[in-house]
Amino acid sequence: MKNRYALIISVLLTLLLVFALFSCGKADVVTPETTPSASGTEGVDTKGETADNFYDETAADPGASEDTAAPETKALETSSAGKETLVVYFSATGTTKAVAEKIAKITDADIYEITASEPYTSDDLNWHDSSSRTTKEQNDKNSRPGISGEKLSLKGYKTVYVGFPIWWGEEPRILDTFVESYDLSGITLIPFCTSSSSGIGRSGKNLAENAGSGNWLDGKRFGAGASESELRSWIDSLK
Repeated sequence: MKNRYALIISVLLTLLLVFALFSCGKADVVTPETTPSASGTEGVDTKGETADNFYDETAADPGASEDTAAPETKALETSSAGKETLVVYFSATGTTKAVAEKIAKITDADIYEITASEPYTSDDLNWHDSSSRTTKEQNDKNSRPGISGEKLSLKGYKTVYVGFPIWWGEEPRILDTFVESYDLSGITLIPFCTSSSSGIGRSGKNLAENAGSGNWLDGKRFGAGASESELRSWIDSLK
């Protein structure tokens, strides 16, 4: 009997010892707290682009760059197909083109691109070079660069938007070539320009004087990032 009790006590002590050892050896498990990655860039433009890099089409302003996102525009060589509004533009780098296409979309207008007989190269647009082609042209009020393609028919148009970049504070001389090539009688002409900062200045008045015909309204300057709502607001203000 004594041996039986001793065995029972021995078993109980063994069980208590095992339980005690298990309890002491058990480690607390803690779920680590999740923290944001140190390399996170929330709110940062990872492209590294600055808005100002897309607002220039002016040989007179450094940092000019081309906006190439606008779709291709084909030159219009015939009269309007029932439309009374036309957007005419000259664009050496694509910035004025983008704005012109937005205006054409808003006004449901035809569109025509003025292209130079001799395309402008990057060297031609170098405003730092006093002997560059555009520097010479802008310094010569009588310069009239040639325009390529067939002559545009303005028959049926009542309103024409005229777009161009600002070069040396004025319209490119090829715009003077254009307005002097047509009889603009009975047409309302609305100039608009693109530049990094320069306003339209005397450009609209220059074009009106050189044209000698047409009803010319005051023009407005836009940056390449001009939104459709901004352009629509301006267009509505003209009515």
